[in-house]
Amino acid sequence: MPSIDASALTGIGLYQRWLSPHKGFRCAHAAFYGGESCSAAIARTVREHGLGAGAPAIAARFAACRQAYGHLSDQLTGGARVRGVCCCGPLPIPFRCG
Repeated sequence: MPSIDASALTGIGLYQRWLSPHKGFRCAHAAFYGGESCSAAIARTVREHGLGAGAPAIAARFAACRQAYGHLSDQLTGGARVRGVCCCGPLPIPFRCG
């Protein structure tokens, strides 16, 4: 396995172990569609195809997750406009103050 793939898998593992459990929610794709999280799906893609060859599949997964986020956001806000966005990860999290 090339070192870039091993580094990517190490980074994903660190994210899954130390960050993901503390953020309080699953990725939007897993929450909306069910199944594996984006980090698990991307780790699988890197293991099976490598980071370079898997890049189109990884980009497609992030696009699908962003679309799922839009669906969830509409469900949570009733389509109402939000007043702010917290960018604490790869997906923006809408919030309303007041």
